[in-house]
This record gives sequence, C-alpha cells and structure tokens, in this order.
Amino acid sequence: QVQLVESGGGLVQARDSLRLSCAASGRTFSGYAMGWFRQAPGKEREFVSGISGIDGSTYYTDFVKGRFTISRDNAKKMLYLQMNSLNAEDTAVYYCAAGVSRYGLVARSPSGYVYWGQGTQVTVSS
Repeated sequence: QVQLVESGGGLVQARDSLRLSCAASGRTFSGYAMGWFRQAPGKEREFVSGISGIDGSTYYTDFVKGRFTISRDNAKKMLYLQMNSLNAEDTAVYYCAAGVSRYGLVARSPSGYVYWGQGTQVTVSS
C-alpha cells in the first residue's frame, strides 16, 4: 500500500508561481514512475507530467512545457511540481499518482497508476 498526500495548492494571480508537493509513504518510493494529473470541473483527468523511477527522465504535456518542472527526492519520498507562469486554464484539482510496478515506464494515462492522492486545488485568477 502507498499513501500519497499532496500540498501546496491555493489561489494565485495569473503569471504567479506555485510549488506542489506530494509526500509518499508505504512501499519503496525509488524505482517507481510518478506522475501529476489534473482535473478541471466537467473535464476528464489529464496527464500533466511524469518522472521515471529508472533514470529520472521527465515528461510533460504540451500545454505545460517550459512552465512546469517535475522533480523527485527519493530519500525523502517526495514528488514536486514547480508551476510558473500560471494562467486561468491551469485551474484544476491536481493529483499525484504512483506507478503500478517498480522500474515501469512513465504512463500518460491514469490507468498506468495504481495509487492516487486526494488532490490539491489550484485556482488561478485572471
């Protein structure tokens, strides 16, 4: 079992920055792919960014490239998402997720993740 707890969301102005954190507990953290997803009202949950547990490679969806940075600290069992130049379209509940198997690939579909946090709300006011 893995428990994931996100924090760092809030209400910000357009062009502001936020740093989301995700604390993991339970199974081994290193080696597992981790991801950030988001879900806006009335929309499906969508992939934002992922990071490999094998070599730390990072992946981003097009609409956050150059603005968001994902990172992980395996010793602390922490996952982060630095979000810069936020805009109103970034408003959503953000979720961190843990991959299914150790040394697995980063998935862009929610089905590739087995554990989820409760989410943290990010609201960007224009």
